[in-house]
Amino acid sequence: MSQNIAHKVAETIGSVSKDSDLIVRLADSEREVDAAQALRYRVFYENMGAQPTAEARNLERDFDAFDPICDHLLIIDRSAGAGANKVVGTYRLMRAGRAQAALGFYSDSEFDLSRLRNYPGEHLELGRSCVDPEYRSRAVLQLLWKGISDYLVANDITLMFGCASFPGTNLNDMAQALSMLHHNHLASDAWRPVAHPDRYVPMNLLPAENVDARRALREIPPLIKGYLRIGGVIGDGAVIDPEFNTVDVCLLVESHLVPGRYVRHYTNAAMEQYA
Repeated sequence: MSQNIAHKVAETIGSVSKDSDLIVRLADSEREVDAAQALRYRVFYENMGAQPTAEARNLERDFDAFDPICDHLLIIDRSAGAGANKVVGTYRLMRAGRAQAALGFYSDSEFDLSRLRNYPGEHLELGRSCVDPEYRSRAVLQLLWKGISDYLVANDITLMFGCASFPGTNLNDMAQALSMLHHNHLASDAWRPVAHPDRYVPMNLLPAENVDARRALREIPPLIKGYLRIGGVIGDGAVIDPEFNTVDVCLLVESHLVPGRYVRHYTNAAMEQYA
């Protein structure tokens, strides 16, 4: 993990306000990563109904083999003292250079990402985002998104991507949305990820002329809509994730589309998501 980047993000963002005890920075110790994993467990498994493995349940941690090689962006409440409770928000960040030298990307398990090499520059995979329910305010979410924005600049990221989820696994409940994404928001074929054949779920469930745009927008989770508003695009095919009880799509955003609009769009979308 880069201490310089961690300090740069912390110094650039600071706290939510002059009087706030909340700061954003990268985790700089195993203890802080453990605290992020504890928060993820509480949000994903206790609050959102994901199904933990026996080991995850015993440890009360959401973890995998990618955690040690990722950067972990944290929202920290300095008034909460030491321990797991001081980390109140997190986002997991994996740069392409680090992924290629280790396990690859988490998204590789669901999507063939080989075409991404046709997109120049450094790529960033985002995932495992969550905020403690007691801290889901506009100020906290702005701080989290601003931290990501600064991370993009600090690391010269040209493309960010990751698995974005629809809650539930009943395709009928999201047929309008998946079809609209397929017909209107596919990434360029030159660098478009494709769901692996053994997990591929078609997204063009309805012909374009049968898509009701208003209904489709109601079915799309707010965070995905936030990405779409700043030019986000989608890979080919969806994947059912039974552990997290979701249907996943591969979502991509070119970083040059982000500055100036990032914080506003993402904060508004996140507030809808967490309402």
